[in-house]
Amino acid sequence: MDSYVKLASLSQGRDKIFRTTQYACILLNCLIHKNGSNKELAAKLKHLESNLSSGRKLFRLGNAVDAVQTARRNVQISDPVLRFCLTAISLSRALCYICDNILWSGAVGLGDIDKEKWSRRCNHYYFFSLVVSLGRDVYEVVQLMKEEVLVQKRQESKSINNLENNRVQREFDWIARIKSKAFLVLLFQSLGNNPPVLLDIVKNLCDLTLPLDKMGICKTNPGVVGVCGLLSSILSILALTHPALKLKA
Repeated sequence: MDSYVKLASLSQGRDKIFRTTQYACILLNCLIHKNGSNKELAAKLKHLESNLSSGRKLFRLGNAVDAVQTARRNVQISDPVLRFCLTAISLSRALCYICDNILWSGAVGLGDIDKEKWSRRCNHYYFFSLVVSLGRDVYEVVQLMKEEVLVQKRQESKSINNLENNRVQREFDWIARIKSKAFLVLLFQSLGNNPPVLLDIVKNLCDLTLPLDKMGICKTNPGVVGVCGLLSSILSILALTHPALKLKA
């Protein structure tokens, strides 16, 4: 209960609760249609899902400013790869939020907009942010694998101080070890020892199916969209309620 109260007190937490319920409605609606029963309940779930989507758009008003501020902070990151990835993610999310705000204003009658055009732009920016997020995840995995190799080498060698002080030798050791040991074993060891990276990869892969479906690049069905959206939302809630599972910048 304490975790729920803490989650509900955060604007981001309320958005995740709405998102979880929204995709649960999509999944249940798909199952009902598949069974061909209780059309009245299916209509109610569809209406609830639509209201939740509108509510989430309202919650995100002003998030573009916060995303731009986050991008400004990310510019100060020393690692060039992380600096590029995190800055690009924040800026693309800011553009996505702006498109989302425009869609909301059109939905409540504040302006006459081309819903299809702005929805397409929103999905493009969202897709780009997810692709860059997955690129960042790949970079994190590579760094973890390097660290895993060094840890194993440290356990085997007493002359590890020479390796620590010699970057060229350290990189050579990484390449040689990768060739001598099964790549997948090392990958699983690295991810198993770092749940935040694993959860972030799963979450981003689930999220990626959503814009791919809406843009028509990889059409699925409402059931797949519901499952992926629901799983992604649950993982996001876990990261919010358990900071140890959140991937750090």
